[in-house]
Amino acid sequence: MKATIFDIKEFALNDGEGIRTTVFFKGCPLRCAWCHNPEGLSPAPELYIKKNGCRNCGLCKKDCRHPECKPFGRCIHICPMDLVSVAGREWNVNELYDMLMRGKAIYESTGGGVTFSGGEPLMQSEFLFEILEMLRGKVHTAIETSGFASENVFKKIASACDFVIMDIKFISGELHKKYTGCSNEKILDNAKWLIRSNIPHLFRTPLIPTITDTEDNLRAISDFIGEEKIELLKYNTLASAKYASVGRVFDLNISSEEVSIPNVSFFKNATVRK
Repeated sequence: MKATIFDIKEFALNDGEGIRTTVFFKGCPLRCAWCHNPEGLSPAPELYIKKNGCRNCGLCKKDCRHPECKPFGRCIHICPMDLVSVAGREWNVNELYDMLMRGKAIYESTGGGVTFSGGEPLMQSEFLFEILEMLRGKVHTAIETSGFASENVFKKIASACDFVIMDIKFISGELHKKYTGCSNEKILDNAKWLIRSNIPHLFRTPLIPTITDTEDNLRAISDFIGEEKIELLKYNTLASAKYASVGRVFDLNISSEEVSIPNVSFFKNATVRK
């Protein structure tokens, strides 16, 4: 079995406890206006061209004989500044397992493990379940998910993990549809099930100025989760830098002066990650 993955970060510190390896699955059903990983939105491999440093020499646009370059219409190897690459490649489940298990000693010594993120890892749920089953009992596993999946898929994957990190961006269905392009009905239903389950978990909310960080939205999230743990993520203004590299446009216009930590004292069990 294979999956398309656009990044693997070793020695990750913000995707669960301890030192972890985070695997980023390609493809996401949501289109969050503030997305930090635009190269993870499409499920297919795509050309990734860093704009800063380009000399416009045209070498990458000349014909080449590399078969792996043909789908992208330019050479991905010839750039003298190493600015041209492909976001996303297929991994065999055994290949990924062997790579992840190389960090077992570090995971054990730091209380870490492996985290599956994205994109949205639940979009490739069959592969994800298989790799989770292979890792079960050997290393600590976690997922980072929007929760946008069918009830059956969500329960199956969450039950195969040691820890679930799940976003709750809005309680309002209207606002969720406006800023992510999708309904949040499945998300909230899955969150309710997660709260009732015995699976260790953490909710997260990105604090997007004037969008998710409003008092009305945060109070609604607080009322929904009650005493559940939640991590509030301060907005990073560097989010837009990667969009041009994959031919996308970043429409939000948020300056660093607008980024602040709102009043979150009404949350019963919240931490703020700056």
